[in-house]
Amino acid sequence: MADLDGNRNAKDFATGTPARVFTHSIKGASNLDWGMQNRLSRILDGETGRTVMLAFDHGYFQGPTSGLERLDLGIATLSPYADALMGTRGALRTSMPPATGAGLVLRASGGPSILKELSDEHTAMAMADAVRINASAVAVQVFVGGEHETRSVQNLTTLIDAGYEAGIPVLGVTAVGKELTRDSRYLGLATRIIAELGAQLVKTYYCDEGFDEVVAGCPVPVIMAGGKKLPELEALQMASNAVRAGAAGVDMGRNIFQSKSPVAMIQAVRAVVHDDADPETAYDLYRQLSTEKVAS
Repeated sequence: MADLDGNRNAKDFATGTPARVFTHSIKGASNLDWGMQNRLSRILDGETGRTVMLAFDHGYFQGPTSGLERLDLGIATLSPYADALMGTRGALRTSMPPATGAGLVLRASGGPSILKELSDEHTAMAMADAVRINASAVAVQVFVGGEHETRSVQNLTTLIDAGYEAGIPVLGVTAVGKELTRDSRYLGLATRIIAELGAQLVKTYYCDEGFDEVVAGCPVPVIMAGGKKLPELEALQMASNAVRAGAAGVDMGRNIFQSKSPVAMIQAVRAVVHDDADPETAYDLYRQLSTEKVAS
C-alpha cells in the first residue's frame, strides 16, 4: 500500500531488554489502579512524592474568611504555584480558572457551620460530581474520638467505596476538636485508622515530638495541615520539620493567603518542600520576592 512506502523494513522488539517497570515515590500507591495512581500523581510529585497543596475550603463552614473574601482575586492568582488546590465544588465552579494545571482536591463532607457542633458532618457531594469536575481526589473530615466519630467514619468509607468505582482517591482529614490533644499518640491513632479504612492520603497536624513516628506508622502519604496563621519564618520552620520527618508535603491555607505577600509565601513554601531549602533560606526568598513585588 502507498502509505507503507518509506517505512523501516526491520522491526525491533528489543528482545534482550526486560519490560520496563514504571515506579514512583508515592507511598502505598503501587497496588492501586492505573487511574487512581495517575490522579495521585497530579497531587504528589512522582519523583519526590511531595506536594504543596493550597487549602481554601474554609468557607464551607465559616463563610468569607479573612483572605478569602474574593477567591477570584486571591486564590486564583496563587493557583499556578500550587501542586494541588483544596476547595469546594462551588468555589471551583465560580472562582477558579478551568485551565489550571493544579490537582483538584474537592471537599466532600460538610453540614454544620461554626454556629453548631462541627463534628456532626455528612457526605456533601456524590462521587459522580467529582468525576464531572475531573477531581484528583476528594476530602472528608474524620472526627476520631469526637462525639460523631462513627458517622464521620461512615462518611469516609462510603466515599472510599465510591472512589474505588470511579478511580478517585480519598483524602482523610484528621479533625481535632478543642477537647482532643494534638500529640503523637492521638495523631498516630487517627492517621492509622483512616489509612486502614482505605484512604489513599491522610492530612493531619504537626506535633513537635514524635511526628516522625506518626508518619512512619501510616502506610499512605501524610500531608501536614498548616493550621492557624503563624509568622512566616515559623510556618516555614514547621513545614521543614514536617517534610524532614517524612511528611509528603503540606496543605497550607491561612499561612499562605493571610500572609502579607501570599505569592512570595507560597514560593517560599515550595522551596522548603521540593528543594529541601532550610527555613532561613526560604524566608530570605520570601522577603526578596516580597520586596520585588513592592518595587514593581
